[in-house]
Amino acid sequence: MLDRYFLRELAQTIAATAIVLLAIMAGTSFARVLQQVANGSFPASVMFQVLGLNMLDGLTTLLPLSAFLGVLQGLGRMYRESEMHVLASSGMGAKGLLRPMSILAAVVALLVGAVSLWLGPWAARTSDQLVAAANRSVIAAGLDAGRFTPLPGKGGIIFVDELSRDGSMLGNTFIATERTGRDNVPHIKLVTGKHGQLYQETDGSGRFLALHDGYQYDIPLGADNWRKMKYERNDASLDNIQSDTDEEDPAHSMTLGQLLRTDNPDTRAEFAWRTIAPAMTLVLLALALPLSRQSPREPRFGRLFLAILTFYFYYLLLAICRGQIIKGHWHHSFPMWAVTVIVFGVAARMFQNQYGPRKVRKAGA
Repeated sequence: MLDRYFLRELAQTIAATAIVLLAIMAGTSFARVLQQVANGSFPASVMFQVLGLNMLDGLTTLLPLSAFLGVLQGLGRMYRESEMHVLASSGMGAKGLLRPMSILAAVVALLVGAVSLWLGPWAARTSDQLVAAANRSVIAAGLDAGRFTPLPGKGGIIFVDELSRDGSMLGNTFIATERTGRDNVPHIKLVTGKHGQLYQETDGSGRFLALHDGYQYDIPLGADNWRKMKYERNDASLDNIQSDTDEEDPAHSMTLGQLLRTDNPDTRAEFAWRTIAPAMTLVLLALALPLSRQSPREPRFGRLFLAILTFYFYYLLLAICRGQIIKGHWHHSFPMWAVTVIVFGVAARMFQNQYGPRKVRKAGA
């Protein structure tokens, strides 16, 4: 009965904390994705898919933090409302608290392990594939028949009157771009074609638009020496649709098997980061036990502030260790595990001091 009560209360608090943190993360991710759409890095048609996948990928860090703060808030409320003191006076010792916490920690650690080892990398791979698919289709880039559409990467404006179902074949096409000529004078380049098609290089690295039976005009602004050229085929290169952030890590989207088969600093650091996430969850939940104990008159958010500082310091140490592995200074993840064991030892010592038997003071002579 007591175990179910603890599990229900703590699970509800963890879920509420996760929802709040997820809403904060969604707002931050949405702003970043909107900026990428505005820069032409992402088509608006895949914006929400990329946003959802980014949020799934971020659960690796969000879930341990939610469990940590959720347990801290749940047990803290019980201490402030004297529930824990009543339970202790009725015979509940440290084992009565450790048993439900062990069950909860095992469930959360398994969930974090599934996210860090499988769901997060799957979300990253799916997001990359979504952007690659957008690269292959002008429809995904936002092109629609009958209206002017900006090309990705500020590549100009395009207009087509007809478009095939898969977005690869175009009808009458008009493209306008602006560039600076050799005379440092802005030029307007207009290209028209009776029909066209979108294709990629065999290695998939380049994306081109081939127009047939049309005219090309080169018009310098402020001058009258414009040129007109008739052509049978005119190929124009299109910018690829891809993320413009500098945070892309190819190792992050690899499967666990690919990480084990590839030996370089990036894959070693990624493997260490994925495997340390469940252990980090267990350590944070162990820290939440002593940090949540407070008196009814103690400030409500004092322990929460201390807990956030503790999480930041611990996470920073792990990030520094990961950075050293990426730079090639360290070749294994032993320092990350050493930091985790030390923090767990500190948590166990704090818990023992709070719940262990106290020494009986001898009366003075």
